[in-house]
Amino acid sequence: MDSMKLLNLLADDPRATVTDLADILGESEETVAAEKANLEQNKVICGYHTVINWDKTNVEHVDAFIGVSAKPERGTGYDKIAERIARFPEVASLYLMSGTSEFMVSINGKTMRDVADFVGEKLAPIEGVTATVTMFVLKKYKVNGITMDMEEDISDDRMIISA
Repeated sequence: MDSMKLLNLLADDPRATVTDLADILGESEETVAAEKANLEQNKVICGYHTVINWDKTNVEHVDAFIGVSAKPERGTGYDKIAERIARFPEVASLYLMSGTSEFMVSINGKTMRDVADFVGEKLAPIEGVTATVTMFVLKKYKVNGITMDMEEDISDDRMIISA
């Protein structure tokens, strides 16, 4: 079975049923289910996520990205610091980056105050963290390949000129 085709199908539609996947791939349902389970067990597939446009709900929700500068530790580099940061439930994503900050942390909170408290009380005091820069998401245009609240068909407003 072609695992890459399965992965691409699931990336496009994580809700696709095993029956539909088997039809598309020309494989048995048992083969597809076994390969999908194998990919999940080996952490190739790490989860299935729903993209929510929180602006269309009555729920207070704020997203922020925090650039974190850090000093690597002897023997472990940045891994120990990353493990400490990743343990916080507020942390949605954590990346080791090139550029001006060593880490980029994505967090979700109820209010900007929640985010500020997280940075000041939990993130900044971690040993090895030397600086933080917090950036609040003001508006989302596209998330994981999905456009948010944008017109699907953008028309061409140019005037037709003929000779």
